[in-house]
Amino acid sequence: MTQKIETLVAEELAIPVDKRVVALAAKIAKAHGKASRAVLFYGSCLREKQYDGLMLDFYLIVSNYAAAYSRRWLAVANRLIPPNVFVFEADGMMAKYAVLSEADFHRLNGPETRNVSVWARFAQPSRLVWAANGAARKKVIAAVSRAAPTLLASAILAVPGSDDPLDLWRGAFKLTYSAELRAERRGRSGSFVEFDPERYRRFTEPAIKAIATMKGPRASGGWGRRRVEGKMLTVLRLAKASATFAGGVDYIAWKINRHAGTEIEIKPWQRRWPLLAAISLVPKLLRSGAVR
Repeated sequence: MTQKIETLVAEELAIPVDKRVVALAAKIAKAHGKASRAVLFYGSCLREKQYDGLMLDFYLIVSNYAAAYSRRWLAVANRLIPPNVFVFEADGMMAKYAVLSEADFHRLNGPETRNVSVWARFAQPSRLVWAANGAARKKVIAAVSRAAPTLLASAILAVPGSDDPLDLWRGAFKLTYSAELRAERRGRSGSFVEFDPERYRRFTEPAIKAIATMKGPRASGGWGRRRVEGKMLTVLRLAKASATFAGGVDYIAWKINRHAGTEIEIKPWQRRWPLLAAISLVPKLLRSGAVR
């Protein structure tokens, strides 16, 4: 009997991780007080055993933005262009975490939005490493369970048919990469599937069955519009990230250099004017192929 997508997601989110990751997640949650609802660990570091020199990726889910910040402008920025992104350091470990409200996390994992940034990431494996209570945990499971069906529904009409279900996943992730400015080497979008093909085989049938139960667009195309909107939104998010935390523009350069193999160096004026620096980097990155 095929398991429901919610069951598979709940089991995957509950897989234990390194206790250092759990401790770091708890400190991130503590930094935002009672507004914190859950912390998810995701990204390439999920597959790593050694964290030296790496920046771990988290999503912090909060009850609402006003409660999460002491400065009103951060709440407004998070609401207008979600998520806000921050760098965090504790116990010799570095992390980057994005902040979304429970409502936005649910919405951005589903077919209501053309933007791929959240549902493309949470169609991949992640771990729920901290939760305020059982109710918060249930909401995260429900939200993440929408990601894989949304991804596959968006790609079914755009990816050539194949007897191998993994080809659908590969094609879907390739499409999502084309809808953002990504600082990644070519071919990286397929590596998610190759790392754990059996995981994606298990998720295929439950995810496809779940498409019929979801409200909103199904089996949708529209990738041309997604690409234009997605790349514009990525530029806005980069500009905002350069201003929401100290060293933001240095983080952007580090991220691009790490993933694209470039050697971008930040000049003093760019640190003084991070918003202009982030915007000024975009044409250069596009010409060089560092982002696509």
